[in-house]
Amino acid sequence: MRDADVVLANVRRGMLPAHIYNDTEVFEAERERLFSRSWMFVAHESEIPQVGDYVVRRVMDNSFIVSRDQSGDVHAMFNMCLHRGMQVCRAEQGNASHFRCPYHGWSYRNDGRIVGLPFHQEAYGGEAGFARKGQRLVPAPSLDSINGLIFVSMDPDAPPLREFLGDFAFYLDYYTRQSPSGVEVLGPQRWRVKANWKIGAENFAGDMYHTPQTHTSVVEIGLFREPKAEKRKDGCTYWAGRGGGTTYKLPPGSLEERLQYVGYPDEMIKKMLEQWSQDQLDVIGRDGFMISAASVFPNLSLVHNWPKVADSDDVLPFISLRQWQPISADETEVLSWFVVDKEAPEEFKKLSYKAYLMCFGSSGMFEQDDVENWVSLTNTAAGTMARRLLLNGRMGMLQDDTPVVEPLAPEEFAGPGVARVGYGEYNQRALLAEWADHLEQEPPATATTVVGMSGQAECS
Repeated sequence: MRDADVVLANVRRGMLPAHIYNDTEVFEAERERLFSRSWMFVAHESEIPQVGDYVVRRVMDNSFIVSRDQSGDVHAMFNMCLHRGMQVCRAEQGNASHFRCPYHGWSYRNDGRIVGLPFHQEAYGGEAGFARKGQRLVPAPSLDSINGLIFVSMDPDAPPLREFLGDFAFYLDYYTRQSPSGVEVLGPQRWRVKANWKIGAENFAGDMYHTPQTHTSVVEIGLFREPKAEKRKDGCTYWAGRGGGTTYKLPPGSLEERLQYVGYPDEMIKKMLEQWSQDQLDVIGRDGFMISAASVFPNLSLVHNWPKVADSDDVLPFISLRQWQPISADETEVLSWFVVDKEAPEEFKKLSYKAYLMCFGSSGMFEQDDVENWVSLTNTAAGTMARRLLLNGRMGMLQDDTPVVEPLAPEEFAGPGVARVGYGEYNQRALLAEWADHLEQEPPATATTVVGMSGQAECS
C-alpha cells in the first residue's frame, strides 16, 4: 500500500485520505492484514437448529460449510474437496448427514470426516495408498460463538471471541438476549451495492449526523413518532471494546414505560427485566437511552428501531443484523437478517418483520436513502483528485484534540466504554483506528495443510 505510514497517521488523527474508500492497493492490504485475522460472523445457530442442518457462507474468497453434526456440535469446514479441489457443497442451505463431491464422488460426514472414496482399492491400493482415517475437510482455523452468533477467524491464534469483543458484549445482549431462549433469525436477504464496505460499517457505528439530511423525508411522512429527525442529537454515541453504536433519548418515565414507548408488549418486557443485568436495565430505565444502530469491527452491524406499522400512532420495534461482505474496493455484498426473540408473541413477530422490511430490507426506505450516498462517495473516491484530499472526520474534536463534549459520567450512563451526547464522529474514528492498527501489522503466517499419506492431516 503506497504511503502506508502517511495514510495511517492521517486516519488516526481523523483526517481521512479520500482514496481509501476506493483503492485496490488498500483493499489488498485489508484482505491480507485485516480479514486474515479478525473474527467474522458467518451464521446464527437458529439457522441450523436440527442435526444435519447446514448453511454455506463466505469469508472473503473462502467458502465454508457451517453444519450441525450428528452429535449436535457445530463445525465450519472449508468447502473444498481434498482430492482435486471441487466445491463439495453447492447448495446454500439444507440438511444432510453426508456431503458428496460432484466431481469424483468423494464423500464426507457432516463433521468433515471422509467416509467414502470410489474404487479405493483399485485406484489407490486401499489404505496402503491413501489412508482415510483422520482425513477431513479442512476446518476453519478458529471457531467461536456468543449468544448464538457463530464466528470464524482465519487466524488459528485468534483470541477468544468474547475477549476480542471486549465490553461490546454488554450491548450485544440488547439485540440477541431478550429472553432465556435467545433469538431466531430469518434470512439472509442478499444484495450488492457499488460501494466500499467501510462506509456502511462506519455509518451504522455512529453516524447520527446524517439522519436530519438523508432521512428527513422518512420522518416527515410520519413513519416515526418523533416529530423531527434532529431529535437524534439528544441521544448519545458509545464505543466499547471493538464495537459501538448510537442511542435515542427516551421521554421521562419508568423502565417499563420506556420499553412500552418503543412498542414492546408487557410479556416481553417481563423477560427482559429478568434477563438483563442491573447496569443494562439502568441504561434504559435510569439514564433514558435506548440502543439503536451499532457496528462490531470489522464488518458486522446491528439495527434496533421502532417505526409505525399500521394506521395509528402505535410503533413496533424490529432488530436486524447485517454483514458488509467485501467483494472489491468498490463493491460490497450486503447480507441482512431479521432478528426476533424466540419467545415473542407470533403477532409481534409478524409485525416486527413487516417493520424490518419497510425500513432496512433490500428495498427499505432507509436502505435506499443510504445506498445512494454510499455509491456516490465510492465513485468519487476513485478519481485522481481523491488522492489529494483529506476528508474531515474530526467532528467532536477541537484543533488541540480535546473533545467538544466530555464523556458521560457513570452516574449518567451505566454502560461500559465511552459515551457522549450529541453529534460526533468518535465511533467512526475508533473503528478506523482499529482498521489502521490491523493494516500496520504483518499478515499472520499461513500454515499449509497436507493430506498426508499416513492418513493424518499434516501442517507445514
